[in-house]
Amino acid sequence: MSLVWFVVLAVLLAVLKTSWFKGVYGEFMVNAAARLRLDSHEYRLIKNVMLPTDNGTTQIDHIIVSIYGVFVVETKNMKGWIFGAQDQPMWTQKIYRHSEKFQNPLRQNYKHVKTLEQLLGLRERQLHSLVVFVGNSVFKTPMPENVTRIGGCIRYIKSQQRPVLSPSEVEHIIERIGTGRLPSSFKTRSDHVKHVRSIVKEKQNGVICPRCGAPMVRRTSKNGQGAGRQFWGCSRFPECRGIVNITQSPQDSRNASAQP
Repeated sequence: MSLVWFVVLAVLLAVLKTSWFKGVYGEFMVNAAARLRLDSHEYRLIKNVMLPTDNGTTQIDHIIVSIYGVFVVETKNMKGWIFGAQDQPMWTQKIYRHSEKFQNPLRQNYKHVKTLEQLLGLRERQLHSLVVFVGNSVFKTPMPENVTRIGGCIRYIKSQQRPVLSPSEVEHIIERIGTGRLPSSFKTRSDHVKHVRSIVKEKQNGVICPRCGAPMVRRTSKNGQGAGRQFWGCSRFPECRGIVNITQSPQDSRNASAQP
């Protein structure tokens, strides 16, 4: 019997260390804080939203809708020291002597914001990008006010006091997200995981934007004579319009000239 409990404990400990559990735990903490500290009549919480994009899918941890705007929340469950600046493509996590790079979460959330902006037909001033770190992490460089921990997340949301949406617009947005989101199914999650892995692989292969140094993503041209042609496009589009031909190798892309 003791062997069974030992196996169960070993499996449980292994699960607790997975990136999946860390993500779930981080989202749970933000969800709990929002429900406990934000008035549910004033702030409407929608969690784990999967939306279609031009080249796949994107998953948004939390969307909080109020007359003060649509808050798009990206959650990071990390430990150690965190170094980064708003304009840097990659940030650094340092645990003792080990350092590891990860994508600037503001840029990661930029895609989420733009996807919602297009889906909902909103203006930039009506959306707020918010990155929330949970876990035993410490910021070692100054962070913008919309990169914070759980307590700061609630304070940031409550600090936005200028109405930018009417109550009827809030209801329309909630309805539109409900009809526009993909169903929560095994296939949807599996397809999204494959899409994310392909993006990670492209980043690992060094496909970077020759203009700004941000990771590039595979896109498909929709208009003109080149309709259907695939190319590397900057992940910060439309802020950056760097392009690399798909036939070029990752090494060539580092030396390619950016196209307008």
